[in-house]
Amino acid sequence: MLQLRYVWEWPVRLTHWFNVISLIVLSVTGIYIGDPMLSVPQTDSFVMGWMRVVHFGFAYLFAVSVVVRLLWMFFGNSHARWKAFVPWASKEGWRNIIGTFSWYTFLRKKPPYVVGHNALAAMAYSLVFILFAVQIVSGFALYGQYDPNGLWASVTAPVLNLFSNQGLRLTHHMIMWLVIGFAIHHVYSAWLMDIKEKNGTLSSIFSGYKFIDPKDL
Repeated sequence: MLQLRYVWEWPVRLTHWFNVISLIVLSVTGIYIGDPMLSVPQTDSFVMGWMRVVHFGFAYLFAVSVVVRLLWMFFGNSHARWKAFVPWASKEGWRNIIGTFSWYTFLRKKPPYVVGHNALAAMAYSLVFILFAVQIVSGFALYGQYDPNGLWASVTAPVLNLFSNQGLRLTHHMIMWLVIGFAIHHVYSAWLMDIKEKNGTLSSIFSGYKFIDPKDL
């Protein structure tokens, strides 16, 4: 008999979709800012200005969403807490890492059954959060250059001195493509696990619930 279990709490789902929307908008506007492809009939059309306004607005939304998700690692359930993202810190976690890797490399027929993230996915998400952090810091360092005496320029001055303007732009641009690549793999992996585990993986990020067979636990 399958059990309906509440896995992803609403802060996890909400920040997930805020991140999705933000990353789509930030990628589109960021690509345009880096390489404008629209020709405008008048110099006062303010196309680049609107692109920057939208980009910076969603940058704030993305930064707040990431901070909220990181804070929820200390207040959420066991599937959302920080311990879930460091499986290598326990023997059970290592068993899941080896078992999941063996399944991915066709050395076993079934993956280790877990209610939340599998071990390799959790480790990947830890790296993604690091990419998010670097993207936020580098983005606000670039943003602060519009006002050298402003708040963001003062806060991020060490980062600018370390990487230089062009170094920051290249880093910001490269991480964007890494995150896009991760997003493609993330959707595919979720679809794959939904088919293999038959527990509602895809729908759970909308509803928060998964179908769990107690025998698999």
